[in-house]
Amino acid sequence: MYWADQLADEIIRRKPDKEEYVCAAGISPSGSVHIGNFRDIATSYFVCRALQKKGKKAKLLFSWDEFDRLRKVPKNVSDYLGNNSYEQYIGCPYVDIPDPFGKETSYAAHFEKEFMASVERFGIQMEYRYQAKEYRSGRYAEYIIFALKNRDKIFSILDSHRTQDATEEERKNYYPVSIFCPHCHKDSTKIVSLSEDCTKAHYVCECGHEGDFDFTKDFNCKLQWKIDWPMRWKAEGVDFEPGGKDHASKNGSYDTAKDISKQVFGYDPPLFQGYEFIGIKGSVGKMSGSSGLNMTPDFLLKLYPPEMILWLYAKTEPLKAFDFCLSDEILRQYFEFGKMVGAVRAGTADENTKRIVENSLIEGRNFVPVPMSQLVDLGSVVDFNPDMMEKLFQKIGTPYTKEEFSELFEKAKFWLKTCSPESEYIILKKRNWKYWRTMAEPERACVRALHDYIAAGGYTLDSLQSELYAIPKQVFPDKAEDKNALKQVQSKFFQDVYNLILGRDRGPRLYLYLFAVDADRYLRLLDFSLPESEDPDAKEEEPAPAQSADKAPAAPAEDKFVPEAAPFKQTIGIEAFDACDIRVCKVLSAKPMRKTNKLMKLTLHDGAGERVIVSSIADQYEPDMLAGKKIVVLVNLQPHKFGNEYSNGMLLASTNSDGACRVLFAADDAEIGSLVH
Repeated sequence: MYWADQLADEIIRRKPDKEEYVCAAGISPSGSVHIGNFRDIATSYFVCRALQKKGKKAKLLFSWDEFDRLRKVPKNVSDYLGNNSYEQYIGCPYVDIPDPFGKETSYAAHFEKEFMASVERFGIQMEYRYQAKEYRSGRYAEYIIFALKNRDKIFSILDSHRTQDATEEERKNYYPVSIFCPHCHKDSTKIVSLSEDCTKAHYVCECGHEGDFDFTKDFNCKLQWKIDWPMRWKAEGVDFEPGGKDHASKNGSYDTAKDISKQVFGYDPPLFQGYEFIGIKGSVGKMSGSSGLNMTPDFLLKLYPPEMILWLYAKTEPLKAFDFCLSDEILRQYFEFGKMVGAVRAGTADENTKRIVENSLIEGRNFVPVPMSQLVDLGSVVDFNPDMMEKLFQKIGTPYTKEEFSELFEKAKFWLKTCSPESEYIILKKRNWKYWRTMAEPERACVRALHDYIAAGGYTLDSLQSELYAIPKQVFPDKAEDKNALKQVQSKFFQDVYNLILGRDRGPRLYLYLFAVDADRYLRLLDFSLPESEDPDAKEEEPAPAQSADKAPAAPAEDKFVPEAAPFKQTIGIEAFDACDIRVCKVLSAKPMRKTNKLMKLTLHDGAGERVIVSSIADQYEPDMLAGKKIVVLVNLQPHKFGNEYSNGMLLASTNSDGACRVLFAADDAEIGSLVH
């Protein structure tokens, strides 16, 4: 059964006769709302829809916790201002702080509107609560007074969830409510006395101000978080609310809040569902609105359609993590989503898949899963011109219209330009003589055969695909019967064509690319019939730097030998060597480890994902000497712990007689994840 349906069944079982169920979510507008926060909304949204699908009346209630106080100025705010001026507002509620960007009525309003503009694109209908308004209207006054009357019981519950017992002095001075000072506007006040009926208090503030507060008339105060949460459950009649795994931990916020809900407010706490945090493939740092290290829904909507974002949340059970991808993994996600939507529309999907897609598709939008890989591969070929792309789709037999692919086309363009500029396929302007010189004569014969075949014209997409695989068979008849040998020469042929047309080892599906692109754009790049000496393309190559008259050419470096070579190790068989998985990896980041002079932590991309290795090279290399470089790594070495870090592999390096270490770097054009033989 689909996970949201299971939760809906449990909600109904708990309160079978309730007229309307309330699914809640809430966010504090501490800064730009990130995708981790969005899981709060998505989880509650799917459960709300599950209840409605079962014929129940249900609503999604969303709270803006704008009455929370500013604890830290987000990085994007301080960067925008160019100073630390907003530190003066630390301790003030978000709703009372001016908008640093000068657009909205308050700090809270700025980030609320920013987020709500994105949410509208998901088709999610919510009933909003603005907690500053709710508190200051006096709506919660009776709950605040009730909490003050039960402050001893509340303190005992809080104390029972702590690891260290509180003192009697702490108990005596405890009050579950914070008063905002009318002088400095901060919650840095302390209640020093309370009337017997708990309606009036005298307070002092760290700023020097002191005064009297009447809880029946003065409403500029707020319950502490772990009391505020269960209070609102009762006030709104909440039946379900999710929360991050930090709230779900033992003795965490939810455990404390549910005890206060039962024992103080007399309300059965709502069903709670913890959820895992969301990752960004390749990113570092914990996402948070206050730190500025975040990824907003608005940014993601430039990479993914809203249906796909909902799909990623819908298909993943709350307690499982998943990643949004800035790498080419995003193309796999697009493929999987398109396949799932296609199965549902074809009537071949199972019930779980149907429920996932139901929660992903948005009413009023006709989503067409146009292959993103084709938009990425061919978009740069047509300069991301929609009209040209439409003609190209017609040419290759997949007649998608501009209306169907235009939105995804823009996302393909954004991804290429922003996240993966190296994936753009730009046709060379002149013949690649430099690469042609490296090719053996049979390899050149393959290229000539392809040139002649395309120049003759009259081929179809299928016949071109067949010809691409047939040419190496004809040129290398001795390898035609050996599958592995044939595969090698075919692979080299494809590589040669990519290099001659695109200047790189890999590219889009070759048959599709050659058929889709007008042949006159690339055919001359495959024609080396003109002698190099007579070809203008060759003459345009950059001349070698001239030697100065008074400076002789540098002599080639003399080979050096270890004065006393170490004894060679015992001879091994090929089986032992084959057991070693050695691959080209790219260094994403390098960082010396604390409290050590030699160890360096390297975060690598191994072709499948990220891995961390630790190496004793910190005294030999600076981090910026390694970041972005490609190195050779033994990846199937048993993990070994260094301090608090596990090393998952070992880089290859040489050691000189003087003890100096030399990391073995791979060529710049070596493919990440490729095997080293």
